[in-house]
Amino acid sequence: MPLLSLGHACVDIYQGAVAALVPFFVAERAYTYAAASGIVLAASLLSSVVQPLFGALTDKWAMPWLLPVSTVVGGAGVALAGVGGSYPLTLLAVAVSGIGVAAYHPEAARVARHASRGSHTAMSWFSLGGNLGFAAAPLLVSAVVATGGLRASPLLVVPALAGAVLCVAALRSVRAREAAADEGASEGPRAAPSPVAEDDWPSFLKLSAAVVCRSVVFTGLSTFIALFVRERTGGGAAAGTVALFVLYVGGAAGTVAGGRLAARYGRIPVVRWSYASTVLAVAGVVLVPGPLLYVFVALVSAGLYVPFSLHITLGQDYLPRRMGTASGVTLGLTVSIGGLASPLIGAVADAASLRVALAPLIALPALGWLLLRTLREPGADDPTRP
Repeated sequence: MPLLSLGHACVDIYQGAVAALVPFFVAERAYTYAAASGIVLAASLLSSVVQPLFGALTDKWAMPWLLPVSTVVGGAGVALAGVGGSYPLTLLAVAVSGIGVAAYHPEAARVARHASRGSHTAMSWFSLGGNLGFAAAPLLVSAVVATGGLRASPLLVVPALAGAVLCVAALRSVRAREAAADEGASEGPRAAPSPVAEDDWPSFLKLSAAVVCRSVVFTGLSTFIALFVRERTGGGAAAGTVALFVLYVGGAAGTVAGGRLAARYGRIPVVRWSYASTVLAVAGVVLVPGPLLYVFVALVSAGLYVPFSLHITLGQDYLPRRMGTASGVTLGLTVSIGGLASPLIGAVADAASLRVALAPLIALPALGWLLLRTLREPGADDPTRP
């Protein structure tokens, strides 16, 4: 699990890197808010479409080789995004990165669930790796691009190369453990396989809709929070980078807390309360001026990330016969689809202001909470469940 978590961090650097590059595109290439958010859309659109496809494929065939290959593809796309000044080529580069990220997550979630043996806490550590990758992205991008300009972006491929090595090591470790388990099983009687429960599509679709609400909030804030904080606090580029870092790094604590809270109180109550608390936190980001804004950014981060790993395991348990598809949707489609709203937010910001454009995000966690109210723990109504 540590190897898988570190590999996840290397991949998710490239999800966070796209948003972290937006202020530099605006500064160096004079992109409008709408044009800059179109880059986030390009990274999200193909990822949203193809991630469930990769999930369906992993339901039929195990494809562990996807982990290192997709890691390199995701990094290569971002590394090429700053090369040249062509807007279409920039869109193509980040789209390629999005495909790499899409290919990684369903298979990685399947392997992680297998390696964790169903532990919510262990899966929260796997998700933590991705959150740390998000958190590291603005720092890495700022360190590279602020010193060398967008033309220095090829240096951003380094984490992808490290991540590919980590993925290979993790897969070898998993295979070694499986071989040892098979050898031990051959010395004794084999237990009968446990029956697989039926898929609960209505609950899964409600959960997915709630995750879409969460995704739009997170993507909208991650795309524009750096620019918004610079406007609201009067700070420079560093003020915006700090805000983006706080948004990402707060998820590290939130993800670990989510696994521990779920073990104590249950997944569904924890997810519901997280969405409810996020309503007030987003309102604080939009409405509260000055340095206190950073506190609300941290609260938003925690509220959005406490349920993150729980979304994955709930989705897998609602669709036990299609875990790859469930992972592709909850960890991929519903997360990436938030990028589809970015151009709309950017267009409103161009026409009015960033504050007006971000205000509707306050209502989305409330809608997610309403969708979650009717959900039950997977298998709660199953009379054979111990």
